[in-house]
Amino acid sequence: MQKRPVVSGLMGPGNGGFGIGVLAEVYGYDRADIGIPAFDFALVAEKPGPTRLDTGILITIEHGLDRLAASDVIQIPSWGCGPGPVDSVAAPSPAVIEALLTAYRRGATIATHCSGAFVLGHAGLLDGRRATTHWGFADLLAETFPSVTVDSDVLYVDEGQIVTGAGTAAGIDLCLYLIRREYGAKAANALARTMVVPPHRDGGQAQFIATPVATCAGDDPLRGLLQWMRAHLEEELSVPVLARRVLMSPRSFARHFRAATGTTPHAWILAQRLAAAEHLLESGADSVEHIARTVGFGTAAGMREQFVRRRGVSPQAYRRTFASRPSASTMSAALL
Repeated sequence: MQKRPVVSGLMGPGNGGFGIGVLAEVYGYDRADIGIPAFDFALVAEKPGPTRLDTGILITIEHGLDRLAASDVIQIPSWGCGPGPVDSVAAPSPAVIEALLTAYRRGATIATHCSGAFVLGHAGLLDGRRATTHWGFADLLAETFPSVTVDSDVLYVDEGQIVTGAGTAAGIDLCLYLIRREYGAKAANALARTMVVPPHRDGGQAQFIATPVATCAGDDPLRGLLQWMRAHLEEELSVPVLARRVLMSPRSFARHFRAATGTTPHAWILAQRLAAAEHLLESGADSVEHIARTVGFGTAAGMREQFVRRRGVSPQAYRRTFASRPSASTMSAALL
């Protein structure tokens, strides 16, 4: 009889439940009918027994760290943090680190999503590697582990035995990727259909990050100009044109603009045009070509280039993800 692949979900402080649910859904069922083996799946903790999740749910963990030594795949969901802004993530104990290193030396694949990447960072398993995490933790991960190249835009990073995933729902993308890598696209696609999720999502985390647009102080002479620029994004907004409106030389204007807003005129205008385009894509039905002209990109091709570069997806893909859908009551009323 063929040995079942052993998959362990490593539990630590700060687990909210969603990541655990993803692991249970992917690895907890026998799906041999779609080309995926029945896994030997269980949750593991340094101290087995009753554990209360951040969401208040009480679960029982039956296995200790010794199970990791026999695991083919180890998955670490969120670790050491709860919901809301976080300025630190709890470090794992020496026992957890040693158990992971032992499993790694045996050839186990270790995958994380969300803040689970910090566990591998403390174990030294991210040194010299690319990695990702929830975009809200990306700067902290880079600051805590300077030898790690942190990519906050992607949904997952494959470094062989080490695979890191982005935040929360990206755990689904990570698991589907691991299934695809090990058992093929057909099996991963079948699993995705079973879970009623796309087998592969367009773009990365960049499209989900609300990027603030710089402003300036209330008494700054540029404040009125910024308001005018927001209302005239479709016009030519070159530095010479803008400088003339505030009676400055182009060089003085560019210097003053950066001092007042912390960014260049070009970068500020681009951010405003992207924000305006996103709003129209989310809330309206205008064509991409029309939106591109309205917000100052000129052409659909020009807007697509900036979206792909800055958000990682095309305008059409962004609209499919974020466009407002009419409510059931609205649709019913429209049919009457």
